[in-house]
Amino acid sequence: MAVTATDGIVSGTVDVPAYVDRQPVGAFQIRVLLVCAAVLFIDGFDTQAIGYVAPAVAQEWKLARGSLGPVFSAGLLGLMIGALIFGPMADRIGRRRIILASTLVFGIGTLLTVFAVDTTWLIALRVLTGLGLGGAMPNAIALISEFSPHRRRATMVMIMFAGFSIGAALGGLLAAAMIPAFGWRSVFLVGGLVPLLLLPFLFKALPESIRFLAMMGGRDREVANLLQKIAPGVSFAGNAKFVVQEPKLSGLRVAHLFAEGRASVTVLLWVVFFMSLLDLYLLSNWLPTVLNDLGVSVSGAAAIGAMLQVGGVVGTFTLGQFIDRFSFRALSLTYLGAAVAVAAVGMASHSIVLVTIAIFASGFCIVGGQIASNALTATFYPTAIRSTGVGWALGIGRIGSIVGPLIGGVMLARDMGPQPLFGAAAVPALIAAAAAFVLARRG
Repeated sequence: MAVTATDGIVSGTVDVPAYVDRQPVGAFQIRVLLVCAAVLFIDGFDTQAIGYVAPAVAQEWKLARGSLGPVFSAGLLGLMIGALIFGPMADRIGRRRIILASTLVFGIGTLLTVFAVDTTWLIALRVLTGLGLGGAMPNAIALISEFSPHRRRATMVMIMFAGFSIGAALGGLLAAAMIPAFGWRSVFLVGGLVPLLLLPFLFKALPESIRFLAMMGGRDREVANLLQKIAPGVSFAGNAKFVVQEPKLSGLRVAHLFAEGRASVTVLLWVVFFMSLLDLYLLSNWLPTVLNDLGVSVSGAAAIGAMLQVGGVVGTFTLGQFIDRFSFRALSLTYLGAAVAVAAVGMASHSIVLVTIAIFASGFCIVGGQIASNALTATFYPTAIRSTGVGWALGIGRIGSIVGPLIGGVMLARDMGPQPLFGAAAVPALIAAAAAFVLARRG
């Protein structure tokens, strides 16, 4: 047990998670949150960019309606592989290294997309970009969760993840302004240069996970320095030892997702992620194209489509405290609202005003629900497999995000109208709501 001397010097054995849980959220944690939010801001911009430029690419290359589906899915395949590989890797070598390496990879991949001349090159470069994007996200989630007190963990993760939604929304607004003036390649030029320019700042400002350092052992001085930043005015004696009261876990990290009673929760989380991301990427990739088909200009379609992410930003800031308090019960209700909102997009397609409101509501529930799912998943798994748990949930979810655009492409290629398209898209949200309800009943 830790002993605190009267002069503010802590000695003995310090339980790091318990110590962090007793602290208020301070300036240092907010700085870490903002750094991770900056990474996800660029991640969101680069992930969604292809959906916003799709109508312009199809026009320039004279592509058939729905033929960019494989390009959308190629990027999501990279995201899936990146999440599945780099999540477990980070549990071994640290969150910080993987975030830095991932940012470098997706910056290079996005920048090279400027030089794509056909769909073959575009598919290859979207896979490369996706590898980096997929590696950054689960580790940013794990990192901020491990610096946050338990009572505020979901809120902190969700606020941090708002960076993704803001980046995705800004991508649509920038695309609307840049494509008519500079062409669709300018969107990828910005999306590639910004993360590469940000890397030196990340290298200096991004700390390693405090829980990861404590579990590694032999890093007491680094842990003490981080704890002093979390609790200014407190210092630690040279003999202080820092521990995490969790098993270290050896062997294959993924196997531990199904051990010690975690199997059913893991499977249910995967169902939520699969259905949620299927819906999110079907909508985000095809909304601009559907709106363009309804007579909205390319730039107007990008701007209205961005309301999906704007709604997500509002949902993220609104839902955080409810998720911390009501957990999976709040998540289930959020996805139920998503099903209603998505179906309303198809029914309101005759009116620009109504369809914009429905898209905003869809983003509020689907993006907000997905970010809440990320936060709850990070809270459920122990430190030794947190990045693995989040990474594999996102990786399995990415299968849904690959399937979603393909389904949308097939339905559009068959000239199905907005009502059947978005009516079908409401079903995955209902399934996610049911899985979250079962999780709530278990807990």
